[in-house]
Amino acid sequence: MRRFGRMGPKLAPIGQGTWYIDQGDRASALAALRRGLDLGLTHIDTAEMYGDAEPLVAEAIAGRRDEVFLVSKVLPSNASRRGTIAACERSLARLRTDRLDCYLLHWRGHYQLSETVAAFEELVAAGKILSWGVSNFDAGDLRELHRIAGDGKIACNQVLYHLLERAIEHTVIPWCEAHGVAVTAYSPFGHDEFPAPRSAAGQLLQSIAGAHGAKPRQVALAFLTRRPSVFAIPKAGNPSHAADNAAALALRLSEEEIDAIDQACPLGPEPASLPML
Repeated sequence: MRRFGRMGPKLAPIGQGTWYIDQGDRASALAALRRGLDLGLTHIDTAEMYGDAEPLVAEAIAGRRDEVFLVSKVLPSNASRRGTIAACERSLARLRTDRLDCYLLHWRGHYQLSETVAAFEELVAAGKILSWGVSNFDAGDLRELHRIAGDGKIACNQVLYHLLERAIEHTVIPWCEAHGVAVTAYSPFGHDEFPAPRSAAGQLLQSIAGAHGAKPRQVALAFLTRRPSVFAIPKAGNPSHAADNAAALALRLSEEEIDAIDQACPLGPEPASLPML
């Protein structure tokens, strides 16, 4: 367990994502979310953009709301002061809850950050959200947001992070760690970008997994969450996948194994702009 940001609750480093979860078998997706909860994956992330994911999450957590650290997101096109509040109300209704544990700006849009921050603070004061953060913000965006909001306000930054896309390690993670901001890795297995089994990286992952009685994707999750500031939210389409993700919580990589993965899946140069999906 680790603290979610400077002031947040303690959570397992692995949670549950829901992007595209509504496009598979609904019964299987519901069972996956519930199985994840049973196994300690209590951080559930969704968004108003994710189609029918919010109603699906509502069904999955019915009767178990107090077990869940529930996160949703407002679209940039709705992120004016009044629009953010209205979007939050809609998400609360779809999720059938009276509060969100954290509410994020999905990515930066044309509305002034000061408007969105004012809405977030109004929602906090009303008890409708317990904290707020952002998604897809680079270090420059975070610095600007910090100047507006002040210290201790930004709970997290949710960003793309997987073995073949490690750009956030350059400046985003260091900035977040310096300011007590949690980093949440979305798409931690990549979007059709996981190392192929016959590649050098894929063979290394298999070797390390074999040494631990684990699976390559569990090794990937352990590597990505090796720093205490980082959380990951893989999606699971069925209960077996949820159990596989949860099993990664017990996996501890040695420094030698971490170094080997670092060399097989190199960081690379810092890109001109933050990668996102």
